Amino acid sequence: MKKLNLFAAFFAFVLSINGSKQPNVVLVITDDQGYGDLSCHGNPVLKTPNLDELHRDSIRLTDYHVAPTCSPTRAALLTGHWTNRTGVWHTIMGRSMLRHNEVTIGQILAEGGYHTGMFGKWHLGDNYPYRPEDRGFQEVLRHGGGGVGQTPDFWDNAYFDGSYFHNGKAVPVKGFCTDVFFDYAKKFIRSVKNSGKPFFVYLCTNAPHGPMHAPEKYSKPYEKQGVSVANFLGMIANIDDNVGAMRSFLKEEGLADDTIFIFTTDNGTSSGANIHNNGMRGRKGSEYDGGHRVPFFVHWPKGGLVGGRDVDIITSYVDVVPTLIDYCQVPSPKDVKFDGVNIRSLIENKSKNWPDRILVTDSQRVRDPIKWRKSSVMTDQWRLVNGKELYDINADPGQNKNIAAENPAVVKRLTNFYDAWWDEIVPTFGKPTAIYLGANAPLANPVTLTCHDWIADGSTPWNQRHIRNAEKKSSNTGFWAIDVKTAGEYTVELRRWPKEADTAISSSLPAGSDVPGVRPFRAAPGKLFDAVKAHLKIGGKELTLPVKPDAKSVTFKLRLQPGRDELWAKFTDAESLSMGAFYAYVTKLK
Repeated sequence: MKKLNLFAAFFAFVLSINGSKQPNVVLVITDDQGYGDLSCHGNPVLKTPNLDELHRDSIRLTDYHVAPTCSPTRAALLTGHWTNRTGVWHTIMGRSMLRHNEVTIGQILAEGGYHTGMFGKWHLGDNYPYRPEDRGFQEVLRHGGGGVGQTPDFWDNAYFDGSYFHNGKAVPVKGFCTDVFFDYAKKFIRSVKNSGKPFFVYLCTNAPHGPMHAPEKYSKPYEKQGVSVANFLGMIANIDDNVGAMRSFLKEEGLADDTIFIFTTDNGTSSGANIHNNGMRGRKGSEYDGGHRVPFFVHWPKGGLVGGRDVDIITSYVDVVPTLIDYCQVPSPKDVKFDGVNIRSLIENKSKNWPDRILVTDSQRVRDPIKWRKSSVMTDQWRLVNGKELYDINADPGQNKNIAAENPAVVKRLTNFYDAWWDEIVPTFGKPTAIYLGANAPLANPVTLTCHDWIADGSTPWNQRHIRNAEKKSSNTGFWAIDVKTAGEYTVELRRWPKEADTAISSSLPAGSDVPGVRPFRAAPGKLFDAVKAHLKIGGKELTLPVKPDAKSVTFKLRLQPGRDELWAKFTDAESLSMGAFYAYVTKLK
């Protein structure tokens, strides 16, 4: 980033001469909230008065598309690149780590003179060089993995009164998770507001992602919907209150006029489709519009982005970075070609002869991408789904009538585009990410490996209930892709339970306490696995050590050479039944 540093310094000098003021940015993105999960979009049950007010005041992208699941959306939103190009096409299995060579909007804005903060859900890697602290964010408070209570998260977190990672170190916090993330964002804004530099806040709630937990005052109005949906809606009602409180806070601090405020979501609804889906087919994970068409509101009084107006032309998550670069008056990174385009002229209603764009989205929840898998090739008028079904989205927004046979020329055009798009990105699939060991970076030694990032043929134990259940499916056991950066002596400490659980490998674990809503991950009792041996395979070596009675871990010491490798780890019992070592702590010795 040295070239960008020099250009940024020159750019800042020019701005100072011209007296132009860069706007602040607050980007709020929620998790699993669909287009129809807002009362301003016609939801007959849910009440979102603060988001409705933002909707009335904002420019709205009404045909804005993301990926059908969370990590892929976040990767593209932050980089301006197709998610499959970034290495992030899944949410687990080592396929949720954003390639180290990608440049994020956090880095771009930080280099352009911004204070940058990230609060809430990251889900693009929990180890160096994939953490938000490594990708341009100077202040961070986040949970681990893809949600509170998932495998990389602090043990026994469950939405209320947990521990989150503050600039890389776990700290205890009080309160409901969404409230905590918004409160920390406000503290950050207050701390930098008088610095003379603008700020960028990336505020990413894990709500309303499951498991469904909400403060009871928010879920109670919806209790007739059943406990799961009531808490889903309750989480959105809580988000609504927090958005309203944040906007009031910005006004009180004298910052609202100079702040670009964006509200969006990461994919279609997970739990609200049966109530209201805005007439769309599909939900989270779907290749149909209900899986990937989501809200996008942008409001900026000083920039004239007020008054309430719809932009109906198709847009995409890859457009956000090039557009913010323009609005924030920062240099674009050299040698980076964005897949998206600057849509400022669309937002400001100044576009003339806007091209008939073709966009692609897909859901690749597999180890390696598969051509045409759960895909949609899109224009303002058309949707080519899975390469076989064609819908006129203007005449048939519910995507009920496949008219591919009647429109062969359209199918051919969209197919040709997709073929070229696929051929262009497919070489990147062979460059999978790997977790760095022995890196010379802050808080990069020791490294905590969790089964969330196993590369496997099936799923992985991605939440803490799976750990408690002693999941032993062979298809769900895999290896960690690692990249040893420095030769030397290392220890690899294998555990069944994480360090903070402080429990013996062969011990069971009592169920944790409940919280409002559905049964939390921690409420499952931890099952016994009576391990007698620990096994490690790395660097061409296969090592075995006994598991001593009451041992909390088994530690291997070995010398590693630089380069990429696979790290396999498991426990076996007296009958040679195996279970993966869910946690491994790797330390480079001095």
